[in-house]
Formats: sequence, structure tokens, C-alpha cells
Amino acid sequence: MFESLMGERYRGLHEDVRAFHDLRGTVTLHGEVRTEPAQTPLGALLGLAMGTPRVASSGPLRFELCDVDGAQRWTRHFPHRAMTSRMSVNRGELVERLGPSRLTFKLDEQAGRLHMRLARMHFLGVPCPAWLMPRIVAVEEGGQGRLHFDVSASVPGLGRVVGYKGHLVVAGVAEAAA
Repeated sequence: MFESLMGERYRGLHEDVRAFHDLRGTVTLHGEVRTEPAQTPLGALLGLAMGTPRVASSGPLRFELCDVDGAQRWTRHFPHRAMTSRMSVNRGELVERLGPSRLTFKLDEQAGRLHMRLARMHFLGVPCPAWLMPRIVAVEEGGQGRLHFDVSASVPGLGRVVGYKGHLVVAGVAEAAA
């Protein structure tokens, strides 16, 4: 999915990032994660609707990827909560459905890292106005057989809705899944 969207830029990603995005079928990965909850009560309410982690935590992470009808279901089992989203391609863009939101991303490679940039968002089917557009930082990089990720989302006036960073072990998983 990511390779088809990025074309030649995909080859510039670190091999561990490509190994993660080349996974197919049903795969479970393990790693470590640190979560940061929402900064405000309204941010927490939004996070609750989207299924994001609600408390600060550090610990093991289990990630499940499952191919479903031409898309991928990503379930992240954080220490205190599971969060599931659906990744698909629509009109040449990556779309992530997370709770009542539909996030459309542009993908970019910089120095071997994958940067996912929010292009558009719909919440409950309604387009998000530019002045309320969340700021999402989603960066993946590879190293030592691991996919390292750093994700945070904040909304103007609400502050951080969620943040999580950590890694998943990808070394040897791609070969076992093939």
C-alpha cells in the first residue's frame, strides 16, 4: 500500500521501515511504547471518541496487522488500551479511519524516515475547517531491526489529544510472514 503511494520515494526509506510496510496477511509484532494522554478535558473527550490512550504509560506494545478487503486493520495494544484503525488507499492517498474520524495523509521520505502529513480530516463525515485542523506528527524510522515511531496529535484550543512513541521489532518478522 505505502509503496504504491510513494513510488520511487519508497526505496529511500530505511530497510526496517520498508520491512514493516511490506508485511501482508495477519501479523503480530511486539515492542515497547510510551503514551501521553490528552492535555485538556475536551481533548480527552475527543481522544475517548477516537479510542486513543487515555493515561500516561510505558510498557509493552503488541501490534496486530490484518489485511481486510484491500485495506489493513492496525490494532495497537497499548499497556492500558487498544486502539484500532483501518488504513486504505483512496484516489492515490492514504486514508486512516480512526473512530468517527477519517484522516487523509500525504507520505514523504526524508533521510530514510517516513513522514505522514495530514492533508484533510473529516469528523462524523463533516470536513474539518482549516482553522481547526489537527496538527499531527507521525514519523517512522528504522534501525537495529526495529521500526521506531513518534506520533502526536494536537488540536487548536484543545492541546495534545494523544502522543505515543516507541518501537516494534521487525527483524525476522517479514521472512516468517512470507
